[in-house]
Amino acid sequence: MCFVILTTSQHESLKSKQKHVAIFVFGDSVFDPGNNNFLNISVTQGKANFPPYGETFFHYPTRRFCDGRKIPDFTASFAGLPLWRPYLDSANHNWLVGANFASGGACVLVENNPYTLNLPIQPGFFKEVVNLLTQQLGESDTKKLLREAIYISSLGGVDHMTFASSSSNVTESEMQEYVNIVIGNITKATMEIYKLGGRKFAFQIVGPLGCVPKTKAEFNSTGECVEFLQILATMHNNALAKVAEELEIRLSGFKHLMFDFFTSLMDRANNPEKYGFKVGDNACCGGGAYHAQTACGWLTEEYELCSDPSKFVFWDALHPTEYCYSQLAQLLWNGTGNVTWPLNMKQLYDLDIDAEIPSQDIDLISDA
Repeated sequence: MCFVILTTSQHESLKSKQKHVAIFVFGDSVFDPGNNNFLNISVTQGKANFPPYGETFFHYPTRRFCDGRKIPDFTASFAGLPLWRPYLDSANHNWLVGANFASGGACVLVENNPYTLNLPIQPGFFKEVVNLLTQQLGESDTKKLLREAIYISSLGGVDHMTFASSSSNVTESEMQEYVNIVIGNITKATMEIYKLGGRKFAFQIVGPLGCVPKTKAEFNSTGECVEFLQILATMHNNALAKVAEELEIRLSGFKHLMFDFFTSLMDRANNPEKYGFKVGDNACCGGGAYHAQTACGWLTEEYELCSDPSKFVFWDALHPTEYCYSQLAQLLWNGTGNVTWPLNMKQLYDLDIDAEIPSQDIDLISDA
């Protein structure tokens, strides 16, 4: 992997800018810019490096699970940063803008999918970037960059869909126990990033897992959302919000937002015309029931492709279209308190964090 080494003039130019906020992205296929293409895995294990993926904006497959850009791409543009390239891409990287570690199929719990960049791996890559930044900028400027940066994540959905596929007749207490394990691991990773200098965290909660075309086709033929998955997602989202609130109380300088991806996407799926779509249940690309039973793309000839993805909420069996993502990204960036709280991403971006880590916070992290 090659790295960009800044000249003195480039470094000084960065320091003279009025506002620069790096973004570091952690997540699964909802955020993946193509990292999976650099893994030694098969297409069926999680790649989108074939047509018609990417056709709307890029006009070629960029290895994103979408017809174009995703939420991290739009928020990067809002922040004045370039569109994301995969962290694993061997081309030159400018770590001053941040990095995107997300990986399609990534899980919080490694055993649910050992083939992708799961949660334990992604913070490890972030630590490597921190070391490179320290070499380039020095310790003081690196601390400032990390303190002002935003750490956005979208994780847990694959874990819960795996749990649903492999479990039957589970009790509510068993579901809650599983959710607690997932959230515990997300909490641990969050505190690792905090210990390295992160302060501003944007948590995108899990989407309406029971209402996406794939799960409706797999679990329920009536057209209704799959209640079991909806309950599981809600449990996860409530627990994550509670943990984020607790961390903000416990950790000096810790600030966060929660983005309601669940309600925002579900409302578009249930009321497509309200948001400028025509179809909210079927995917634009795929085959079978809800266009979700056969894969989108060259893996099979038995798929259909809509003529205008912007009229569909979902691009494939699991992922929204670029047009849907663009609406959701606007909500995340400057939405009101009913969709992103206690701050939106623009407010988090503008927030200045000056606090260093007090010694008692280090102790809290070590004891956790």
